[in-house]
Amino acid sequence: MDLFQNILMGFQVALSFQNLLFCFVGVTLGTLIGVLPGIGPVTGVAILIPITFGLNPTTAIITMAGVYYGAMYGGSTTSILINVPGESSSVMTTLDGYQMARKGRAGPALGMAAFSSFIAGTFAVVLLTFIAPPLANVALSFGPPEYFALTFMGLTLVTSLSGESMLKGIMSGVFGLIVASVGVDAISGEERFTFGNIYLLDGMGFIGVAVGLFAVAEVLVNLEAPMEQVFVQTKFSLRTLFPNLQDWKDSLGPIGRSSLLGFFIGVLPGAGATIASFMAYAMEKKLSKHPEKFGTGVIEGVAAPEGANNAAAGGAMVPLLTLGIPGSGTTAVLLGALLIHGLRPGPLLFQNNPEFVWGVIASMYIGNVMLLVLNLPLVGIWASMLRVPYRILMPLIITISAVGVFATDNNIFDMWVMFAFGVIGYLMRKLDFPAAPAVLGLVLGPLVERSLRQSLTISHGDLSIFFTRPISAVLTICALLSLCAPVVRAVWQSRGKSLMEMKP
Repeated sequence: MDLFQNILMGFQVALSFQNLLFCFVGVTLGTLIGVLPGIGPVTGVAILIPITFGLNPTTAIITMAGVYYGAMYGGSTTSILINVPGESSSVMTTLDGYQMARKGRAGPALGMAAFSSFIAGTFAVVLLTFIAPPLANVALSFGPPEYFALTFMGLTLVTSLSGESMLKGIMSGVFGLIVASVGVDAISGEERFTFGNIYLLDGMGFIGVAVGLFAVAEVLVNLEAPMEQVFVQTKFSLRTLFPNLQDWKDSLGPIGRSSLLGFFIGVLPGAGATIASFMAYAMEKKLSKHPEKFGTGVIEGVAAPEGANNAAAGGAMVPLLTLGIPGSGTTAVLLGALLIHGLRPGPLLFQNNPEFVWGVIASMYIGNVMLLVLNLPLVGIWASMLRVPYRILMPLIITISAVGVFATDNNIFDMWVMFAFGVIGYLMRKLDFPAAPAVLGLVLGPLVERSLRQSLTISHGDLSIFFTRPISAVLTICALLSLCAPVVRAVWQSRGKSLMEMKP
């Protein structure tokens, strides 16, 4: 099949009534999750995993992907109206978006955020369509050593997902690996860390762990220090939401540049939408003829980060689908969802499940159109959602999470796992331990172990197998460099700082 036939097949899958309906449900929930501060796409996708468990895999992933890129749209609403980013990738939008709202230009700011998101999101899906297949074809030559090197490189992403402390990120990743080792060894059949509990023979359920670490922990954090709800009063209509001609002249360049930058940052594992939005804003400020106006309410400061974070969401799907490497916390949860639904991301996914892959890609084209429609005429409704009291919202999240986790296997033990990891996630937040590396370890741990042991079985215990095969050698070296890079950078910065202090 050529590319055109694959795209046509994808649209046939995506345009079925069930997939259209759940795509709409996903992008609507994603927008709502982005609008409501303190939830975020990771939590939203984690909550949805058990709810979509009864659906076929294509419909389930279409729904969860819709939540992912839908949240990128919705996050701008809170940034512009109440100066609180709905999720981390919308932080930069607050700088100029809120200032525009204070000047009475909330409508054009929200409108440009929606248009920029639509253009960049669609651009990213077009690039995904053309880049993913050849990348998957290259990866078809992978054997166990290559898969180990690839998944090992994925594990080294903890250095990118670690936040301010690399040590805490690595400790979080190791914790995820320990949790992943619970259960019956897939190769030897021996029990590990089950302590005689029959419920642990199948390991710690990914759904309970993920929902606990993100959803329950988020609720506990917000209950301890609920956010103050402040709202910019303004009236919205379709006429007031459309940017004027000057706004478009100022924004077209930033949208194009941020779309390209955001996509390629999204492709890089460990970078993600937040970094993309920061870099896009910084780039536009540097290229601007009036950089001093950034932060005072210029529309370029809204168009650039909103374009970048949506393009990055599309870009992150490239390594996820073609190589099985999650580049962020959200794609790590999506990877777990794919495995739960019996799909193993990687090059064979394009060969064995073309209807699934192209159906999901086609649904992203459709979802972006749906989001543009949702974010323009319904912006007044989304804005009113900001008035939902947290005392109502938080118990609702807990209820949905608990019911969803229990319904997956009708097992009360999974609920206890969810609540236990909710407390663990809360403590990790308090101690500044990132949760994303733990999820990365939980998802990639079994894959790394299996491919490592298969490789050593093939080579009779000779580690040189990882360096005598070209692809494996390159990936292993890249993984080692990725692991060492933050240490080298820290040493270099420390030495530079010492030299500066020594100067008279």
